[in-house]
Amino acid sequence: MTRLIVVRHGQTLWNLERKYQGHSDIALTDKGIKQAEAVAARLAEEKIDAVYASDLSRAFKTAACIADKHGLTVHVVPALREIKFGDWEGLTYEQISEQWPGLLGKLWTTPDELQIPGGESFQQLKERAYTAIEKIVAAHPDQTVIVVAHGGTIGTILCAMLDIHLNHVWSIRQDNTAVNIIEYYEGRPTITLLNCARHLEE
Repeated sequence: MTRLIVVRHGQTLWNLERKYQGHSDIALTDKGIKQAEAVAARLAEEKIDAVYASDLSRAFKTAACIADKHGLTVHVVPALREIKFGDWEGLTYEQISEQWPGLLGKLWTTPDELQIPGGESFQQLKERAYTAIEKIVAAHPDQTVIVVAHGGTIGTILCAMLDIHLNHVWSIRQDNTAVNIIEYYEGRPTITLLNCARHLEE
């Protein structure tokens, strides 16, 4: 059995300011670093064989906190980045609504039909991210692997695993440093834990 532990990154300043981050490389806040340390402590007793992360610093720093507990290095995979929000990056919901009236609503209702101005579609995100996941899983038979990525990215990966339409991507909540566990039996993924952030309550 291959075991995949997928973790969302810790809090960033733009999370606090409710700005769309996408490919913008926004660092963790002090709270975000503490969250990363908390999830690393939670996973310290797991037998981890490898750690992978998006190349954006918020994911990489979270992954590094986890990897340090196991004496591992972080393998960087740019395909695990968040969706490219293009012209929307650095803007708030209100600012986007003013400049692209009616378009932002599709992000929440029919994201599968949305092509973000200057950015990606959710289908493009799913294809690149899930392809990366399949390669990681194939490279680690009968091992346990950590993958640290982003909320939208993880949502599309889980949709792909469960064969859920992308219009339901926001029905899968992902809090900062939430832990998701997927176990592969004969190549078939089974989600055994979803959006668990109990380590932030301890």
